[in-house]
Amino acid sequence: MPAVTSGKILVSGTSGFIGAWVARTLLEKGYTVRGTVRSDAKGEYLKKLFASYGEGKFEYVIVKDIEADGAFDEAVKGVDGVEHTASPFHFNAEDPQALIGPAVKGTVGILQSVVKYGSGVKRVVVTSSCASVFVPVTEPRVFTEKDWNYTSPKEVEEKGKNALAGDKYRASKTLAEQAAWKFVEENKDKISWDLVTICPPFVFGPIIHEVPSYESLNTSTLELYKTVKGERSDEELVKPVSNFVDVRDVGAAHYLAIATPDAAGRRFITSAEPYTWQDFLDALSASGLPNIPKGVPGGGKGVKHPILYDSSSAKTVLGLTFHGIVETAKDTVVSVRERGW
Repeated sequence: MPAVTSGKILVSGTSGFIGAWVARTLLEKGYTVRGTVRSDAKGEYLKKLFASYGEGKFEYVIVKDIEADGAFDEAVKGVDGVEHTASPFHFNAEDPQALIGPAVKGTVGILQSVVKYGSGVKRVVVTSSCASVFVPVTEPRVFTEKDWNYTSPKEVEEKGKNALAGDKYRASKTLAEQAAWKFVEENKDKISWDLVTICPPFVFGPIIHEVPSYESLNTSTLELYKTVKGERSDEELVKPVSNFVDVRDVGAAHYLAIATPDAAGRRFITSAEPYTWQDFLDALSASGLPNIPKGVPGGGKGVKHPILYDSSSAKTVLGLTFHGIVETAKDTVVSVRERGW
């Protein structure tokens, strides 16, 4: 299928951390963007944020509930491509369906709307996650796009509300992405577009979306900032945490996924490197930012990371490059401090 190199792109969840950067990246590349938000206030914030790209380059529509039947029916009309970033990311849900419902129904719902009303759509990109890729391991393992998280959905199915918070979130991302691929397979005779999925790990980087309070920072940024505020023990600082990617690279990946012909029908892992929280403190110290705790300098070096990712497809097929940890760490903290936190 042809790539989408110009025209109007629908970005769901534009008022979120990733969605705002996807929208900004597309605007920078000359596209017109229609964003979905839950309120006029959120939409007007984004209109001001993106005003410099020109009159009419950014517009928004209100989708209050992505689980509602036909939620995206109006939003998909007249667009050339779709970037579906809207999905909850937090570890606070007691009932796993509070995460799984919006993730799965929102994803399938937007695809159903594209089939019904998105006659001009050539490609749909869905923001998935490395949460849909990895499973717990005892020895270091490199995961690729061929891998699927089969353990979290099983854990949630068996334990329900008693499942671990992480498994509830990971199940939501896994089931949503699998539902997207299943939908495409079951409807291949009636769709004229192709699907691409993007699987980032923990995402850091500068925040440009509206954040009303420190407590409402997105999950990954809040976790990093707890580290900067000295709220972790030395032991916790040098433990392997996960892998990370800069939000600007996630934005670039979404643009490249919609603009690159060879991306059609593929999933892409977009992971820069593994980290400990000490790695971030060392990076922040190296950046020259003041008031950074020392922690255990160098304590993250040589740590054995059990979960690693192969991002070679994103590099070779999409041409994606990654920010390093020093720039990502510094720009994240600066953007939070600029808001007075």
